Amino acid sequence: MNLTIYLPTDIFLDTAATKIVGEGPAGSFGILPRHIDFVTALVPGILRYLPPSGPEQFLAVKGGILVKQQERVTIATQLAVSGELGLLKATVDRMVNEMDDREKQARTAVARLEAGFIRRFMEFGKSA
Repeated sequence: MNLTIYLPTDIFLDTAATKIVGEGPAGSFGILPRHIDFVTALVPGILRYLPPSGPEQFLAVKGGILVKQQERVTIATQLAVSGELGLLKATVDRMVNEMDDREKQARTAVARLEAGFIRRFMEFGKSA
């Protein structure tokens, strides 16, 4: 199989792989060369792949989309980092914490909008 990882600005990785293991919303999954074609979302986590020769390689990805079509596996992600497995866990933890912070900020903003809407609606009801 050919594994290609695209970042917003360039191609991060373009290599051959005999096995790929990733993490989706439903959990971990594996892809072998004769796997059925499919598309799935990726969650922030560790992506593993086995090159035809050499040891297994590890990447941290910040979520994304994986498409398996015939002999090609294509991944589009905002951020990918390669390195030692122990160091990548810290990178993934940081990515998840950043996502949690952004989700909290978004929820706070929506709560403020809802409160403002309700307050104006109540004021409108009093003036009528």
